[in-house]
Parts: sequence; C-alpha cells; structure tokens
Amino acid sequence: MLHINTLRSVTSLAEAYETLVSVPGSVVLGGCGYLRLGARKIDTAIDLSRLGLDQVTMVENTVEIGAMASLRTIETHPLTSSLGNGVLRSALGHIVGVQFRNCVTIGGTVAGRYPFSDPITALVALDAKIQCYHQGVISLSAYLVSPGSKDIVEKIILPVDGRLAAFAGLRQSAVDFAVLNVAVARCGDGFRIVVGSRPGRAMRARAAETYLNRNGLDSQTVAKAGQLAGDELSFGDNARASGDYRRTVCPVLIRWTLTEVLHAD
Repeated sequence: MLHINTLRSVTSLAEAYETLVSVPGSVVLGGCGYLRLGARKIDTAIDLSRLGLDQVTMVENTVEIGAMASLRTIETHPLTSSLGNGVLRSALGHIVGVQFRNCVTIGGTVAGRYPFSDPITALVALDAKIQCYHQGVISLSAYLVSPGSKDIVEKIILPVDGRLAAFAGLRQSAVDFAVLNVAVARCGDGFRIVVGSRPGRAMRARAAETYLNRNGLDSQTVAKAGQLAGDELSFGDNARASGDYRRTVCPVLIRWTLTEVLHAD
C-alpha cells in the first residue's frame, strides 16, 4: 500500500529543490502512475503540478517538453508526434491505455530510469537531453548511467534535425510491459541503435552503429547490424522472458526497425 504523510504543493522549482534536499524522506511526484507497483511509504511528497511544466514548445531548432507533460500529450501533440517519423507516437501507443497515459508524466518516467520504459528507448534514439534544476543540461544517455542524486527533471530537449527513426517492441499482450524494445535512428551524424527492457536500462549498440556508419544502410547491412547488436549487449532473465530469448529476438527487432528507416528515406 502507498502511504504519504505530507503532500507539499510547491510554487517554484527553487522551493521544490530546497524541500527535496533539506527535508528527510522527501520525494518528487510525477504522474504517480507507477507508485502503486509496490508498497511504499513517503514522508513528504513534492507536487510540481502548479509550476506550468506541462507544455510542449518549439525553441529555435529544438522541441522542449516540460517534465509534467503527460505521455498522452506527447503522443498526440503535433510537435512531438511527428518527430523522427513518429517514433514517439509508436513508442507510447501500447502503454496500458489512454487513461493511464493521460496520468503518467514524461519527467517521472525519465527520473525513474525505468528499465522497461518504451519512451526512454525512443528518446535516446532521438538524442534527447535532460535539463535538471541543479545539474543543468545532460544527455539522456549519460543521465541513465549517472549516480542517483537529489535533483529535479525540468524538461526534455529534443533536436529537430530531420532524423528518421523507428520503434518496435515485443510484449506478451498488447498493453503489457515489453519483453524487449528497440529504437533506431538515422541522422546526418550517423546511426543510433538503442535496445531497452533487456531487462536492464536502454543501451546503445555501439558496434552495430559503427558498422552502419562505415557500410551504410541497405537490405544486406540491416541483418548484420542486428546480429552485432545481439552479440555485444547483455540480456538477463525475468518473469517475462529469458536472456537467451531476448538475445534471439533482438536482431529481428533491429532488422524490422532499420528496414522501416531504409524505406522511409
């Protein structure tokens, strides 16, 4: 059962951060969609809903997504649903249901660094950056592997650079967590291949990316890139699938997504 002793609705990020670092047992709330996954007691919950962090805006050549924007907003907003050939829309469409996606926030998803997250995998492929209140701007890839610290995610920053991307996930049922998910992207600076729900956090397949950067993308290289990714990444067991099964599936999902990018070009 979830139990919260005190709910503090803050009026500024400065107040939120001061509470987080000075009040023992304080936690920043996102959309609270995943808090019920287990029993938890929270002494002081910090509510950011009054800070106007739910907007999606265009700033020069980037799209900025406020941390309190819901997954459904990102799925349907013209600025985000069209990015990367609609990769975010694809990554969000199978998450439980519309009501759930209307509650869960992108900031809570990113700050939670959930290994099963579909949107995190897609965001890494889009070269997302995270702006935190204390730490400042950091790439999402670096944020996912950085030591946990007390900070507040303000927004997600996505470049508008014409990259083509694709997402695929394998799950036991339409709205279940993914057994494995994959996002790939092609941009002027090369390729990105990202694999999540391994069941560890989303990781880039660097050897496969290097291979495509050197050899280009065609019907022959998509298969080799998928095999390289399956060989270089680690895969583990959980209740949904074994590591061996994930390693077998990985090249197939990469082949599908790279083929989609190839034909979208």
